[in-house]
Amino acid sequence: PKGTMAFSGKYEFESDENYDAFVQKIGLPSDKVEMGRNCKIVTEVVQNGNDFTWTLHFPGGRTTTNTFTVGKEADMETMGGKKFKATVKMEDGKLIAEFPNYRHVSEICGGKLVETSTCSGVVYKRTSKKIA
Repeated sequence: PKGTMAFSGKYEFESDENYDAFVQKIGLPSDKVEMGRNCKIVTEVVQNGNDFTWTLHFPGGRTTTNTFTVGKEADMETMGGKKFKATVKMEDGKLIAEFPNYRHVSEICGGKLVETSTCSGVVYKRTSKKIA
């Protein structure tokens, strides 16, 4: 069916654009900024129809997991560890989530996981290559 992208897999950070400008805009504390810079984050996605488990594995063993169903409100956590409620939408095979102060879009492009976050006109793009 149209709009069902295969997100499932493990993806390792490959590159990003506009990191510093973006984290400054969203007000990430400086210790978290350094921790996240060129961080080899592994993103693990388990997709079962409209149900997703989205886990970020940070170097050093810290993980953040968001579990959500497309179209239903879910409890989520930001990069900075803030908890909030969001409803993830699926549009043209892209997952779209409105975080408290930015809009996050995830899509699979050429087998890579491409995530774009936009805050007040600053666009942060993170690309991860599939490793499993």
